[in-house]
Amino acid sequence: MSSLNAPAGIGELWHHRISSLREYEIVRDGNLFGADISNNVLFSSEYETALCQLHDLIHRFESKTIEEIFSGNDLTNKGGSCFVRTTSHAIKSSKNDAAEFRSLLVEDLMLVHGIGPSTKRRLKSRGFGTIRDLLSHPRYHRQAFDVLECLTKGSTTELVDLIGTRYPRSHPLALGTAALHEPEEMVFVDIETLGLFSRPIILIGVGRFESGQLRIYQYLVRDIPEEEAALIATREHFAGDNPALVTFNGKSFDLPYIEDRLAYYGLNLPDRIPHYDVLHFSRRRWKDQLRSLRLSSLESEVFGISREDDIPGQMVPEFYATYLRTGNCGPLVPVVEHNRQDVLSLAMLFFYLLGEFHGG
Repeated sequence: MSSLNAPAGIGELWHHRISSLREYEIVRDGNLFGADISNNVLFSSEYETALCQLHDLIHRFESKTIEEIFSGNDLTNKGGSCFVRTTSHAIKSSKNDAAEFRSLLVEDLMLVHGIGPSTKRRLKSRGFGTIRDLLSHPRYHRQAFDVLECLTKGSTTELVDLIGTRYPRSHPLALGTAALHEPEEMVFVDIETLGLFSRPIILIGVGRFESGQLRIYQYLVRDIPEEEAALIATREHFAGDNPALVTFNGKSFDLPYIEDRLAYYGLNLPDRIPHYDVLHFSRRRWKDQLRSLRLSSLESEVFGISREDDIPGQMVPEFYATYLRTGNCGPLVPVVEHNRQDVLSLAMLFFYLLGEFHGG
């Protein structure tokens, strides 16, 4: 399948649905009040610029196929076929030491239920320097034993759950549990969809650290029936012994969305995969320093990355609907590039924060 082979009626149906169920508001430039009352707005200048870009893309890529525009190939599995594009990027990962991290946790008495800051200071002054020392304490020995069992034998998810009972889920110790995984076990995921609620996923970007580089696999749905193949291909990245999911706002959006679409096809992800939502750790790190914590803003502030010819994420469904309706692949270009940069920036930000935790 080299381009669009869908019946015209399917494309027209989705174009009509997206146009009639637009999930954002257009507000006048400078209308900060209008932007504040909705979490999903576009300023009129952004909207007009995107429409001009859409018109230009249709003209520039007329008669071009997906294979001519993107370097990639067909992928076939039991769900059917989709298009996969792969790119490689040299980024710096964080060197993790699982034993060192577990030793750090053993020194944190506050992981034991009932011990707060003042009790911790009192216990330290009495010679209880680690949780192991508490095994001889008349009051905390039982709780200390349970915590040590988790610290020495527990999975990443169990450790995150333990830390989450004593600290906020965005605490650096929760991020630090990533030390229990090799960089190659991290699965960085970002999705593009046809809307906010129970509509098909049209593109899934998956980043894997391979041979010292981040390799990004983008599973593009050329027609709605290809969604199942893209989901199955994504699910296969979690087939290893110790995978961990990394997203940006994925706990609220990407993961529930993927699980919902998998369930639609009678599928599911493996149970109890540790999940690192970089948005939560970024809020804790920069909430008092930066005005915006959107991924595009963070990549600009932290790494000096400036996106060119990007489109508002809210308009991805309209660009894709135009592709479906016309068969012109041009509107897919900024959608694919937007997704690729999201996965790349996600991985860079994750390793940056993890490096800070380890003193890098």
